[in-house]
Amino acid sequence: MLFTLLQIASLAALAHGHGYISTPPMRMPGDATTAACGKSVVADIVKDKTSHVEGLPELAAKDSGYKAAQCNLWLCRGVQFADNAANVQTYKPGETVEIKIALTIPHVGSANVSIVDTKTNTIVGQPLLSWPSGYADERQFYGKTLPANQTDFKVTIPTTLDAKCATAGDCVIQWWWYGTGARQTYESCIDFTVAAA
Repeated sequence: MLFTLLQIASLAALAHGHGYISTPPMRMPGDATTAACGKSVVADIVKDKTSHVEGLPELAAKDSGYKAAQCNLWLCRGVQFADNAANVQTYKPGETVEIKIALTIPHVGSANVSIVDTKTNTIVGQPLLSWPSGYADERQFYGKTLPANQTDFKVTIPTTLDAKCATAGDCVIQWWWYGTGARQTYESCIDFTVAAA
């Protein structure tokens, strides 16, 4: 019995992943992210699409390629728009967008889906969807599935953006989740444009 518990504990320690946007395509790193954030950050994100933000600054600080002025690890984990120009989604004001989240290891906490201004790393308006508490509650997960509205949901593109998100790279739809027990932040970003209404 003790051997089995030790095996399970060691597997849990090695487990990668907690959560990320699976649909639409999320930002993933490439050459531009390597140039800004260094090879260590990129290797971690490529190895584990769900790497939490708190683990990245330590990796970046040890990498001679890290440029703090260009790599904002708290915005899309530092992943640069230039690596994702081919994945820009085009939406219309008032359009409904389906988002799917892959939650591989739940940690109870809070979460939201918001439009973020990439120049200032601030939320535009109000969150499109939010879970102030009880998001990804592992007590609900084991032996069951999480509520569907936490992993497969729809958001509506605001009609009040005007030209704010008309240029690719200016805005992202960001899924943000903070696991309170794990004390870890997970975030994924979708590049998009919205023509002025």
